[in-house]
Amino acid sequence: MTSLLSSQCAKVIAIDGPSASGKGTIAERIATLLNRDYLDSGALYRLTALYAQQSQIDWTNETQIAHLASTLPANFIAGKILLNNQDVTVDIRNESIGMGASKIAAFPAVRMALLQRQRDFLTEKGLVADGRDMASVVFPNAELKIFLTASAQVRAKRRALQLGLPVNGVQFQQILTDIEKRDVADQSRVVAPLKPVAEAHILDTSFLNIQESVQKILDWYRIIEK
Repeated sequence: MTSLLSSQCAKVIAIDGPSASGKGTIAERIATLLNRDYLDSGALYRLTALYAQQSQIDWTNETQIAHLASTLPANFIAGKILLNNQDVTVDIRNESIGMGASKIAAFPAVRMALLQRQRDFLTEKGLVADGRDMASVVFPNAELKIFLTASAQVRAKRRALQLGLPVNGVQFQQILTDIEKRDVADQSRVVAPLKPVAEAHILDTSFLNIQESVQKILDWYRIIEK
């Protein structure tokens, strides 16, 4: 594993971006098209936040949460996300859990506890990884680095549709507010703040559909493969 990571150009497409920028759907589709494994790093932080909540541990307790992260009983099987063998695929997408994930992601001990776990997803098959620090911290030698973005309004609409909620009204406004708060928290944290690395390709998906976004990234990938 060390040799895979330390090579001059690791077989990784790293896709970073804010909440609801489309990175999960796009990354998973690219992984399928290129026959690579897929890592949803954000799910690990959301799982840790949910696990802490279930364990009645406050999200401000860095030491205890880091311990939970290091022993996280999580599995990714057939498109489902399991915690203690319970399907929590929908539960971890709750906006409150997203905010919890953002809070615990600011703790160095938690990030360190999950770092190797994320890197272990890389095998000879290759990997498409999405998150907030894939290109800067987890896979700094990735062969291709992408930073997805979109307006907060567009991202809020996507999240509402994902949750089966209307794209207006009180519930929508709460989603928009939560996304804006998450952006501030992710961008202002001291450890691994959310921002594109210098060599990243910036892709604004505000006016692109999934297929168009995937195609653009594949175009960039084919250039480096030549």
